[in-house]
Amino acid sequence: MEQIRKKKRRAASYSIISNSTLIVLKGIAGFVTGSISIIAESIHSAVDLLAAVIAYVAVSYSSNPPDKKHPYGHGKIENIAGAIEAILIFAAAGYIIYESILKMTKGFELEALGLGIFVMFISVVVNILVSRYLLKVARETSSIALEADAAHLTTDVYTSLGVFAGLFAVKLTGYNILDPIIAIAVALFIIRAAYLITKKTVLDLVDYSIPDEEAEKIRKILKEHQDKFISYHKFRSRKSGSERQIDLHLVMANGISLSDAHKFCTHIEKDIERILPGSIVTIHVEPA
Repeated sequence: MEQIRKKKRRAASYSIISNSTLIVLKGIAGFVTGSISIIAESIHSAVDLLAAVIAYVAVSYSSNPPDKKHPYGHGKIENIAGAIEAILIFAAAGYIIYESILKMTKGFELEALGLGIFVMFISVVVNILVSRYLLKVARETSSIALEADAAHLTTDVYTSLGVFAGLFAVKLTGYNILDPIIAIAVALFIIRAAYLITKKTVLDLVDYSIPDEEAEKIRKILKEHQDKFISYHKFRSRKSGSERQIDLHLVMANGISLSDAHKFCTHIEKDIERILPGSIVTIHVEPA
């Protein structure tokens, strides 16, 4: 568990460093060029930075072992962190749309577009590298907070590409109106990402069952050991942050000893924990 915690914290810290750097670069480029699309990307990165900080705190706290007041652990803190991140993204998108409309109605000038184009290219490269790393760690540790953070950065890759292409088009055509239009498109993309994060977070907060493909893996393990028991029922599951909580009833032959039944259940639990790390498995044995 300590190794998982360190891996998650390291990934979250990388996200904080990359976002901090990009905020500075985009902020400078936005101020120099007067581009609302670059400023929108700067705000996007600022939201990502806040999300990364929340993710860092969440994965640090959620990995704490169960205690007297939290007997089922602290995993739900990651779900709460994901919900906060989604709210922040919705707010940022609304602000970007508002500023873009103001630009379109009042008029504006753009300068030093070469600087803006270069900064957006750097943003694309950095976010591709960091988002892939975060997603890899999120899948290995089943961290919702890191997955949400990776989703933010993946969105940033596409929006940065859009801004990069838009600025290039403005430079070629001289149509400044393209800049706020692109900024609004960025905002809509952000809203979509926020919706997906909200949906996933809410499902886990209301104790939605684990994905069908994960449940099928558990059923496959039980099928492989079907000669050792009669049947199983009351199979239930839910997620709490990076933890999966799984329980089921196992019907065994009347002649088996309590010791042998216990050993068999322990074997099943370890098999499930091996293919689904972070699982807490409870098996209730019943006589035939």
